[in-house]
Amino acid sequence: MSETPDFPAAAPAPVRTAELTAYIAARMCHDFISPASAIVSGLDLLEDPSAQDMREEAMNLIASSARKLADLLSFTRVAFGASASAETFDVRELEKLARGVFGHMRAELDWAVEAPAVNKPAARALLNLAQMAGAALPTGGVARVRAVQEGASIAIAIEAVGPRARLRPEVLAGLQGAPLGEGLHGHWAQAYYVHLFLADAGGRVFVDVNEEQVTFAATVPS
Repeated sequence: MSETPDFPAAAPAPVRTAELTAYIAARMCHDFISPASAIVSGLDLLEDPSAQDMREEAMNLIASSARKLADLLSFTRVAFGASASAETFDVRELEKLARGVFGHMRAELDWAVEAPAVNKPAARALLNLAQMAGAALPTGGVARVRAVQEGASIAIAIEAVGPRARLRPEVLAGLQGAPLGEGLHGHWAQAYYVHLFLADAGGRVFVDVNEEQVTFAATVPS
């Protein structure tokens, strides 16, 4: 059955700024701790005299985990951060950031954004919704990212297509601007953050859930 909520841009914000900030910080720490811990584990193996036969495996673990950590940090700087106060973003750089994150996911990324550059709200929407689309494909699939200029707005459509495609209830609640009920804080905080910055920019966000497909859509003033 299809679910097509229409989220009003002026929905109330029942969550305090400090609380949301804490949830987002916890989300970032959760994302970073796994590759950071893996790097430490690899270094421990290198220092263990009894594990010298695992040196190559340790070096591979350190290298792959360092790449993942760097990719996540670069992505987060734009998706959640101020990114050196930049107001416009080259779409090619956004694609590079998205591909860096998808390189550590089971889902594949199909990126087709026509505009050469987008403003900060559109850039954040593209990155966050793309990552959420990848997370909606836990067993793999394709996240198709599209964005076109329509009059004075940028229209974004991101389809997550694959077996067992699903949307967590807390993500739906966050996009709707609702406070967290049950579920994981990190997934809700990202979705709620998207709801907030799009509403602040005068934009809107939508989602449609069907069997083996989740579609995110947003409109952002350009």
